[in-house]
Amino acid sequence: MSYHARYGLDFNPFIKNSKDTLIETTENKEVVYRLKYLLNTKGFGVITGASGRGKTTTVRHWANSLNPSLCKVIYIPLSTVTVIEFYRQLAESLGLEARYRKSENFRMIQAEITRLAIEKRITPVIIIDEANYISSGILNDLKMMFNFEKDSKDMAVILLVGLPQLNNTLRLASNEPLRQRIVMNYHLEHLSKEEGLEYIMDALKAACSRQPVFDEAALEAILNTAGGVIRLINKICDICLFIGNNKKAPTITTEIVMSAVNEIELD
Repeated sequence: MSYHARYGLDFNPFIKNSKDTLIETTENKEVVYRLKYLLNTKGFGVITGASGRGKTTTVRHWANSLNPSLCKVIYIPLSTVTVIEFYRQLAESLGLEARYRKSENFRMIQAEITRLAIEKRITPVIIIDEANYISSGILNDLKMMFNFEKDSKDMAVILLVGLPQLNNTLRLASNEPLRQRIVMNYHLEHLSKEEGLEYIMDALKAACSRQPVFDEAALEAILNTAGGVIRLINKICDICLFIGNNKKAPTITTEIVMSAVNEIELD
């Protein structure tokens, strides 16, 4: 018997990408509301939050929901991207043949964004993930690249997503001109215990749960340990299902939760 089938689940909802399912929390709904505002106004937006808060998952689901005939989504992770690599990746994502000179790529990218926005009526949505790694060179170029018609009209959405230190970078005096152009800035907080419980219950429901999976004490132990961090909630619940199945336990108990937590601490 598969470990999720033992607990009456169609799949394991706590594994990343096990199914294309997004569990909506209060924070998630707030982020989506602000993203919709950003799409309507265009310009620069910032979303920050500690590791495991669900930033990337929420943003990706929102981006996937956009109408491709109205929006062109470009996703760029910045963990190892240099200024030149950033230009080349952005140019190629726009369907352009990247050049070796930064100045040539700059002009091509600006021209293509203008063409999409004015001729095609398509809004470029450029998502820069892991933006806490962003260099001053890229930030400075972003400010110039998306400066159209003397700042009178924004033609694209540029969303920076990253850890809280991203805001510290943006507060530097050298980045003040860019910071003044940010129209949406939101920081994700951790889930409350009530929201964490709702998250677990909604995840089980999404997997078509047909029987009790965690007893009350086990849920309490998971929520106390995870501290409202979605990634940690998922990891503990996932390992609990695996251990519980191995023990042939009918439900997940605090003993199983403690075993799961010990495994995580040994990673």
